Amino acid sequence: MSDIIQIVVTAIIGVASGIAMGKFIFARSHKLQEEKAREQADLILKEAEIKAETIKKEKIFEAKEKFLKLKAEFEEDSNRKKNLIISNETKLKQKESHVSKQMEQVKRKEAELDSMKENLSAQLEIVNKRKAELEKIRLEQVTALEKIAHLSADEARDHLIENLKDEARSKASSAIKEIVENAKLSATKEAKKIVIQTIQRTATENAIENCVSVFNIESDDIKGKVIGREGRNIRALENATGIEIIVDDTPEAIIISGFDPVRREIARLSLHRLVADGRIHPARIEEVVAKTTKNIEEEIIEIGERTAIDLGIHGLHPELIKMVGRLRFRSSYGQNLLQHSREVANLCATMASELGINAKYAKRAGLLHDIGKVWHEEPEQPHAILGMELAKKYKEHPDVCNAIGAHHDEIEMTTLLSPIVQACDAISGSRPGARREIMESYIQRLRELEELALSFEGVNKCFAIQAGRELRVMVDADMVTDSVASQISFDISQKIEKEMQYPGQIKVTVIREMRSVSYAK
Repeated sequence: MSDIIQIVVTAIIGVASGIAMGKFIFARSHKLQEEKAREQADLILKEAEIKAETIKKEKIFEAKEKFLKLKAEFEEDSNRKKNLIISNETKLKQKESHVSKQMEQVKRKEAELDSMKENLSAQLEIVNKRKAELEKIRLEQVTALEKIAHLSADEARDHLIENLKDEARSKASSAIKEIVENAKLSATKEAKKIVIQTIQRTATENAIENCVSVFNIESDDIKGKVIGREGRNIRALENATGIEIIVDDTPEAIIISGFDPVRREIARLSLHRLVADGRIHPARIEEVVAKTTKNIEEEIIEIGERTAIDLGIHGLHPELIKMVGRLRFRSSYGQNLLQHSREVANLCATMASELGINAKYAKRAGLLHDIGKVWHEEPEQPHAILGMELAKKYKEHPDVCNAIGAHHDEIEMTTLLSPIVQACDAISGSRPGARREIMESYIQRLRELEELALSFEGVNKCFAIQAGRELRVMVDADMVTDSVASQISFDISQKIEKEMQYPGQIKVTVIREMRSVSYAK
């Protein structure tokens, strides 16, 4: 037991001595580290002081350099300003000297002017005296002339003024005519060249359509099948197509009459299919008309797409493509609208290329310029305005829309494409053989043309010839001189341009003929 106590005591003493020894070693080590840290801190402080001193010296040196530089710049600027001031003072002194010399000259000239003024006053008195004498002499001469001529001075003056007016009017008319001719030769030379080249480069076909189509049949026996019992087949066909079917005594032919060419074509194709099939009754008629209508609509789209591809026009709205296809079944004064629109598109593209304008937009506007004529709703608007609204609706370019709306002058032209489309439309419509003209309107236009010429004073007769392309005007030789005849020709042409609408141009020829007749008895 005592051994155990002794061992425990020894262990306790060992642990206590170990702890004491550890504390001593730790304190010693901590003291060494503290001294080492203090030495390092002192070293860092010394290095920082040395570095700070170095930086301080560098900054002081830089400040001195900057000060010297600013001082040099200031002195340089001061010297420059000083030199400038000295130069300005020198110039001012020179100007003062020059002004002084000029003042002396002005004073000298004033003295000379005063002297001249006195001389002029004396001369003016002499002139006034002579003027009074001349006025007295002129009055005496006027009185003598009035006695000789039996005219007062006012009457003679009016007579002279009237003669001068007539002479000036005649010369002005000749000058105006010469200027106009020269302007036409010079200003339209290139335009004629472009138009001629455009027409020559564009080939076209002439198409004439009516409101009546003729359906040929092999024998008259088929007419009875078409008519049906008590006419039920023909009534069903007319109700389904909206077209009038005329079955008369015309041998081997059935007349299909209707204003709408699309419906007329549907009726013709439906009748062809019914006759070929042989089964003709109301139910079959409705079925065939429905299929034919669908086929025609597909054909219209195909025609529109093919036209756009042929002309190289891309991105047309599907509705516009349908309208282009419907142009194939429309005509204006006997001219097929699709052929006319294709021709106008090619003309516009050629003319725009010659003038350096966007040919793609020109071709697009030329193709679409008459789409207002095929709109199915038939609103009470000019076809040009309707076509412009449709083009706007389907997101066409503003220049194209304006060209469509302005090609008949319904709206103001705001782009160079508009006059090109208008000119090409006139070229396509007015060329020989392009269109038929109603006889009544043709005769009325010729009559108005002759009446317009007869409204001028001195005109005896006039004749519209060359299908209204030339107007021959006969004037009274006693009332109209050669110069006045030239003026009448110019005035008539200007009045025709302002008051009448006509295709192409009209040549105005004024004929003045003097005939002297006597009889030998």
